[in-house]
Amino acid sequence: MSQVSRARVLRRESTEAERLLWSRLRDRRFLGLKFRRQDPVGEYIVDFLCRERSLIVEIDGGHHSEQRAHDRRRTAWLNSKGFKVVRYWNNEVLGDLDSVLESIRLALEAGPLPSP
Repeated sequence: MSQVSRARVLRRESTEAERLLWSRLRDRRFLGLKFRRQDPVGEYIVDFLCRERSLIVEIDGGHHSEQRAHDRRRTAWLNSKGFKVVRYWNNEVLGDLDSVLESIRLALEAGPLPSP
């Protein structure tokens, strides 16, 4: 399956937390910035991406606690390509969306990662 096809499937099968966050990020609703969801970046598909600010937002479910090494490698690779990655657990998004949005705003204001 191609990355584009896989991304389409992931969009259709979004978690409740992803749908909730997407309702606030889509259509430039958040700080007037364009976000994409389930967007291919290299060999990975990221949950949310603001290319304009090189910020990736990942929403993690329980299975991520079992794949921390993979997530670290993935984040390191994305960082090496100039992307800043912020991660939140599903329960954070569902339980305190305003705090998650504030954290995303702060990450955007902090600017891009320093060049290696």
